Amino acid sequence: MIIEPRMRGFICLTAHPKGCEQNVKNQIEYVKSKGKIDGPKRVLVIGASTGFGLASRITSAFGCDAATIGVFFEKPAAEGKTASPGWYNSAAFEVEAHKAGLYAKSINGDAFSNEVKQQTIDMIKADLGQVDLVIYSLASPVRLHPTTGVLHRSVLKPIGSTFTNKTVDFHTGNVSQVSIEPATEEDIANTVVVMGGEDWTMWMDALKGAGVLAEGATTVAYSYIGPEVTEAVYRKGTIGRAKDHLEATAFEITDKLKDLNGKAYVSVNKALVTQASSAIPVIPLYISLLYKIMKAEGIHEGCIEQIQRLFQQRLYAGGEVPTDDKGRIRIDDWEMRADVQDKIAKLWSESTTESLVEIGDLAGYKQDFLNLFGFGFQGVDYLADTNEMVNVPSIKE
Repeated sequence: MIIEPRMRGFICLTAHPKGCEQNVKNQIEYVKSKGKIDGPKRVLVIGASTGFGLASRITSAFGCDAATIGVFFEKPAAEGKTASPGWYNSAAFEVEAHKAGLYAKSINGDAFSNEVKQQTIDMIKADLGQVDLVIYSLASPVRLHPTTGVLHRSVLKPIGSTFTNKTVDFHTGNVSQVSIEPATEEDIANTVVVMGGEDWTMWMDALKGAGVLAEGATTVAYSYIGPEVTEAVYRKGTIGRAKDHLEATAFEITDKLKDLNGKAYVSVNKALVTQASSAIPVIPLYISLLYKIMKAEGIHEGCIEQIQRLFQQRLYAGGEVPTDDKGRIRIDDWEMRADVQDKIAKLWSESTTESLVEIGDLAGYKQDFLNLFGFGFQGVDYLADTNEMVNVPSIKE
């Protein structure tokens, strides 16, 4: 079939297998170009199919020569209907890893469930024995709690009062005002259950209890802080409460790993175009301004550049891992530079539908959004008849 991008709001309903394959290959080539990292050799990535999780798996495999197990919840293709992009990404990753002589297996299922945790433990025991690094990079809006059976939904809302500010429809370039009503206490609690640190703790408890964490094992979860202009809806909103919980969880997990000389970290990463961030009011406008400035300064990074730098210059640079006064790794350091943020604050006040074409990088935003779904890559013939039925080699459907 000829596969084209079909949009509905902030979602693309189709994904291109060849484009996703090209995306994975590009990331692999980038990691290889930066040289070897003296890092982990057996890695579990929870949330491994897109964004920072996929970049973590690629960096582990092709930067550190690691065996990797990836856990994700993706939709395979059906006749005449494409798979989700994460499915195609994972298929391409496994093919490339196997070509390079690297162990790579995947588990497709609900990472919040006890069953998937057990399945993962069984695979580690059978194939790797133990793991040295656990990356926790889940980005689900809902969580079926494995103990209570309650389905929790996260919300993106401010706390305390209605939030009003500018946003942009990145499809049309139209800059407008948006207002978001404040969260209820139930909204806040649900968001913390979905996006906080409880499931990370459950994973680490299960892995440690099963004896599959190696001596000195490290675990890393990803977070975001962002600037003043987004804080009401992000860091001081419901998601911020969840991130606070996640960051506090790192200290609790570190305590639990003391007898293994293990450590838990939260890495604060930069703002990037993801399926999730595209749906957050204010964020697309902020990112389009940020991209313009960071590209002009020569400090722009995508997911793979961020994670490769995290591994090479923070986690596995030798010696103690550098953290801020709250114990967090800051790989958002270039985004949060004072000169960058000062320029954004100035441009924010000048942002209109007309001016954004000049002062922002909406074209770059759109390009990155299409890339998430395998569209817009050089070297891919998008007019060619493409087989949508692609298997992830290690998954028997």
